[in-house]
Amino acid sequence: MGDKESTVRMRELGLALRRALRERGLESKEVARRMRWSPSKISHILRATRGVSEADVSSLLTMCDIVGEERERLLELNRRAHEPGWLQEFGDRLPAELRTLIDHEDAAAAINAYHGHLIPGLLQIPDYSRAIMAESVTIPPDEIDERIEARLHRQEILDRRRAPLCRFFVDEYALSRTGPGPEIKSDQLHHLLRLSVRPRVVIRVIPDEVGFHAAIATPFVLMEFTEINPVLHLENENTSVFPERKETVASYQKILARLDTVALDPEQSREWIASLASELGAP
Repeated sequence: MGDKESTVRMRELGLALRRALRERGLESKEVARRMRWSPSKISHILRATRGVSEADVSSLLTMCDIVGEERERLLELNRRAHEPGWLQEFGDRLPAELRTLIDHEDAAAAINAYHGHLIPGLLQIPDYSRAIMAESVTIPPDEIDERIEARLHRQEILDRRRAPLCRFFVDEYALSRTGPGPEIKSDQLHHLLRLSVRPRVVIRVIPDEVGFHAAIATPFVLMEFTEINPVLHLENENTSVFPERKETVASYQKILARLDTVALDPEQSREWIASLASELGAP
């Protein structure tokens, strides 16, 4: 079996398996001897550079006495790490930065986001996304349908049995602006209300009355994982970066903590969105 590109999910799996061996005081050479594996095979598995069968993962977990919820989590992580996946259908037609974002979202245990001018992509309905992309100077018109399809696939993480915990802080302006038109705006607000009752989706409205706040300068997404360090996503019209430095991540964690003190709580936010939606009527 040839080496495969290491995805975020595979990195998570490799780190989890290495941690499990370390906690049991097992060396990779000893594992290879017991399993009758070659040293190169165990090395590739633990560095997440080669696909590993579910039977191999199951054997390692049994050796490490990992059972119950954690065992099932790691087995599912391995299954998902080697699924063909919808992203492969797009190949290189999506920008590399977007593919990187999707890869991280797909493996995240928690996603924390702030948006000041637009509703976050993971919460957008297709017509809202189309209205935004139609005005973009960086998205060719003939790519819009495919970008929207990719965004809908991204949103499937919200439907998983083990969905990431998603917290979205959104400025009042992003919700009340009239850009998409009243009909699309109404549909979008009602969609947010439906999402807001899910146990793993938290939507927090930052009212305009709080004035300037810690995140006013730029939107961001902070993704957290079970094994690897948190990763930021910062984006503007022309660039998209993924900082991982601890100092940078820590500063955005402080911003999130500040937002938590000024945003409406989830129930208040739901009531605020419902009130705005009622002014527009049923979708």
